[in-house]
Amino acid sequence: MDSRTVKSIKNSSVASTFYFINLVLQFFSRKIFLDYLGADVLGLNTTVTNLLQFLNLAELGIGPAIACTLYKPIFEKDSVVINEIVSLQGWLYRRIAWIVIAGGVVLMAFFPYIFAKMPLPLWYAYASFGVLLVSALLSYFVNYKQIILSADQKEYKIQYSYKASMLVKVLCQLLAIRYLSNGYVWWLVLEVVFAVIASIALNRVIADSYPYLKTMLSQGRELSRRYPDILVKVKQLFFHKIGGFALTQTSPIIIYAYTSLTVVAIYGNYMLVILGVSSLMTAIFNSMTAGVGNLVAEGNKEKIMAVFEELFSIRFLFTCVICFGVFMLTPSFITLWIGVEYVMDSVTLLLMTTILFINLSRTTVEAYVNAYGLYGDILAPVVEAFINVGLSVCLGYFFGLHGVLSGVLISLFIVVFCWKPYYLFRKGLKEQFRIYVLMYIKHLIAALICVISAYFVIKYLFGMENETFLYGLYSLLAFVIILTIVLYCSVSGMR
Repeated sequence: MDSRTVKSIKNSSVASTFYFINLVLQFFSRKIFLDYLGADVLGLNTTVTNLLQFLNLAELGIGPAIACTLYKPIFEKDSVVINEIVSLQGWLYRRIAWIVIAGGVVLMAFFPYIFAKMPLPLWYAYASFGVLLVSALLSYFVNYKQIILSADQKEYKIQYSYKASMLVKVLCQLLAIRYLSNGYVWWLVLEVVFAVIASIALNRVIADSYPYLKTMLSQGRELSRRYPDILVKVKQLFFHKIGGFALTQTSPIIIYAYTSLTVVAIYGNYMLVILGVSSLMTAIFNSMTAGVGNLVAEGNKEKIMAVFEELFSIRFLFTCVICFGVFMLTPSFITLWIGVEYVMDSVTLLLMTTILFINLSRTTVEAYVNAYGLYGDILAPVVEAFINVGLSVCLGYFFGLHGVLSGVLISLFIVVFCWKPYYLFRKGLKEQFRIYVLMYIKHLIAALICVISAYFVIKYLFGMENETFLYGLYSLLAFVIILTIVLYCSVSGMR
């Protein structure tokens, strides 16, 4: 466990450092994007990215299926099996890449209809999509081997190679837009150039770390028969990918259908803040996912449950703090960052914050679901996608942006908040589900008490008024202190 802990701490510290650097660059980049290129170009970029994510559904969830299969051979240091599994992944990814290319060509044929309302020249859409498609294809043809670094708790090496190159890319794009004519053309060129550079750097690190790793793509068909469980998991994960796509990628498209690219851009500003804080959680805790897989491979049930409660408690603390901070500080931050005209109403922010809360609090359950390879509940993501898209379209028609977000929230509550923990405890942990329910209720009551307490402390003891950045900052500080004390005193997992 010490080895797992040390690796997790190293991964978290490196990822957090890169996270903060990237976050600062992203905010500067978006500000310059709006000032020099306009909201329409930014909205186009967001919409094209969502369309590309739709094509990436063809990935089928091969990555997670390979990762959960690698935990055991890595634990046992079986280099032969590791080579075979990564080779199978490369063979599958090569086939998927050609499907993505074909889908991209077909999709571009419909661009005149998709972007009929766009006030920009149509070549903007073609160029943006083509460049982002090339970057995505490198993941299938070249970068697939990085899965072994993730499964082996060495994600910090991905940060040093690939992510560092991406940070330099964002900085160069920022400077190009600011100081060069035809800034968006330079943005596109740099996107491709640095995608190639990052891929070369990543693969060099993988070759140095695992000199025995020699993929045999020509043996892919034979390996697929040798490891049928991987293909079963891939087929199951395809349905989960559909649910994930419906959750994260369809909202901007539906919002654009009912509104405009400008509203998509404003919504994207808030999503940048939310994705920024979500990435902070990912940077801190994602490195523990492989550690959970290693723990499950070890098979000590008592330790597995103890670590689950500990991870749940600390992630719940971070989730509550982040969501409280987002709700209290985002309007003031948006005003200071890009102007008051980009501030949304409080109902929209409340809906987005609630969605963020469910998404962040699901991570402990998902880490264990991935460790156990529990992807057999294929109806759950189908139901989630149906509810998500169906309610977003219907409610969006009547209530606009509020309706779209409400559809997302309802689908998350039913499938992610209620079903997923039940499925994990029944199929994976094989414990009574009431253990989780009582754990969650105890944490939730503590959080609600602390929200009320922080409000009264700032409002009545210090006499501060709402809707100021200072008020939100002091409220957040009071909430963090009170919640940490309450959880430490009342929850054993936190202690």
